[in-house]
Amino acid sequence: MRSILTIVAFILLIFSMPQASAQNKKVDKALTYFNSGEYTKSRDMFIKIYPKTKDRATKGKIEFYLGECYRNLSDSRNSERWYRKAVQHKYNNPLATLYLAESMKMRGNYEDASAMYSSYIDLAPEDKRGEQGIKDCETALFWEKHPTRYIVYPARWLNDKESDFAPRYGSDSTEIYFTSARESSTGNEVNSNSNMYYTDVFYCKRDKKGKWSIPVAVEGGVNTPFDEGSPFVTSDGNTMFFTSCKNLKGQNLGCRIYISTLQDNVWSNPEEVVLFQDSAISVGHPCLSPDGKTLYFSSDAPNGFGGKDIWSSQRLTKNSWSEPSNMGGLVNSVGDDVYPFATPDGSLYFSSNGRGGLGGLDIFKYFTKDGETKTENMQMPINSSSDDFGISFFKNFQIGYFSSNREGSRSDDIYAFYLPPIEVNIEGVVKNEETTVVITDASVKLTGSDGTQLETKTDNAGVFKFKLSENLDYMFVSTKAGYLKGIGKETTKGLTENTTLHIEILMSPINQVIEIENIEYDFNKSNLREESKVSLDKLVELLNVNNNITIELRANTDFRGSDEDNQRLSQDRATSVVNYLVSKGINPLRLTAKGLGEANPVKVSKKIATKYPFLKEGDILSEEYINNLTSNQDREICHQLNRRTEFAVLTTDFKESGIPFGSEEDE
Repeated sequence: MRSILTIVAFILLIFSMPQASAQNKKVDKALTYFNSGEYTKSRDMFIKIYPKTKDRATKGKIEFYLGECYRNLSDSRNSERWYRKAVQHKYNNPLATLYLAESMKMRGNYEDASAMYSSYIDLAPEDKRGEQGIKDCETALFWEKHPTRYIVYPARWLNDKESDFAPRYGSDSTEIYFTSARESSTGNEVNSNSNMYYTDVFYCKRDKKGKWSIPVAVEGGVNTPFDEGSPFVTSDGNTMFFTSCKNLKGQNLGCRIYISTLQDNVWSNPEEVVLFQDSAISVGHPCLSPDGKTLYFSSDAPNGFGGKDIWSSQRLTKNSWSEPSNMGGLVNSVGDDVYPFATPDGSLYFSSNGRGGLGGLDIFKYFTKDGETKTENMQMPINSSSDDFGISFFKNFQIGYFSSNREGSRSDDIYAFYLPPIEVNIEGVVKNEETTVVITDASVKLTGSDGTQLETKTDNAGVFKFKLSENLDYMFVSTKAGYLKGIGKETTKGLTENTTLHIEILMSPINQVIEIENIEYDFNKSNLREESKVSLDKLVELLNVNNNITIELRANTDFRGSDEDNQRLSQDRATSVVNYLVSKGINPLRLTAKGLGEANPVKVSKKIATKYPFLKEGDILSEEYINNLTSNQDREICHQLNRRTEFAVLTTDFKESGIPFGSEEDE
């Protein structure tokens, strides 16, 4: 019986060998298509072979390459499906696990992707892409909850059911040039490399009423039966740089950059922009710097960082350019770095799939700030888990377009974006400086560094509110009869998020003696310490705002030392304060110096009692009171409170002009 079974197995093996050989030839042919970049043909052949494949190893290989085909065709849903099958069949290439994780990430499944990156680390612990993938997923989950302020919406007036991408402004914001694979393109055939119609450069214009025209292919010599796109039009609207990629008889001949000029609304036959001497090097995605002196582009030139890199070349003559230079590691990565766009502020925007991020191509900004050059991800909602690329801005404004195949897109679609102004509000409260009681019905005047002036009143809770603009300094001056004007300052410079600021403005009754806090001297000396000048500078501001008052500066000492010495010392100290105020521009006719020696010990206020619980409101810090304290520390605090500098308002009818920013002159 065993011998019969052996014979049957041998016969089946003999008959299956030709079938297996034919199957292997089909797999090899599908791989040939794949290696030549004809992903559609490769995919279709693999799908046809797959159901008939019985060998587990071959089946896993086909699944992996089907995932690869769909990945190169930007179909993350199907790439995830086939990579998953390959992993389940234990295909012996760890990249199946890595690419499964990346396909999950591109579909926004960040938690599942993170788990799959962990599996990849187990398979290839030396490859840092696993750790980076986990970090990217953690960052993506955070950015989902904390998007930037950009507003993004589909540019429906530009998009077709086929692929539309790489938008660029023309001579102004009413003209848009872009790349499209719609059926009306010149080629009108499907490119087996991209599985879409050959692309052309299209044009769309907005009229005075804001209505956009139907996009049309540009007239003239730019478009051919092959791929043209990634247009860049100079600011005068008369010169176009663009990419053209020839594909003859299934052979990819690479891409070149061409230049064309507008003549009587027709684009001239293009001339090639020669950048590398080696004609086998592909170049594309041209972009001029705003001054027209530098050409940025992407290329697979050797000696780069991996994949496509971004390069630059300097203009020598009208159509002659210097030897290209690689933009370096702050721009380029081990992946593809493509679609550069330069803005007038010196920033360079580009797309990359080799710097980590949300998934697929992300848009990055390369810029210099405060002497530091760095690269930042544009985050959500500019970027998504899918491919986001080909961004362009209108001049230096935070408006523009970019391309994406994110969820909701029919293919690659064009999206518009803008950055709304930061919303900054301020809520303030006006209080009595001594009692901390709120002051109602006080007038509060806002003055911005751009000249803006607004005015409001405090409510029953002493509160006032204003809406502020970004990147400005503000001064707030509060006014109420019987009080000195109060001052507050705030700035919106450096704010990057919508914010509500809070401020407290303190006002002192005119008939009250007001202590100038933190005025300090060396022992038995009248020279002002540097730290005292901070408080005196605030007094200068108060005097400038309350430019109608004259004041008496009063210096006090503690009771230690003789009466004569304390009187002399306090007078010298009061004079030092007056001299400082005069040096800051205060009219000396408004100032009187008076030394009080030890004659006026402090009466404890609510504010002092709150700060020092061993004191009670209303206590007088006399020599007897202090000597009766049992703690040396408490006695020293009381001496310090007595050593104070104060001022009192003498008159309120002084007149002078020349009021600085934020102030107002009394009528």
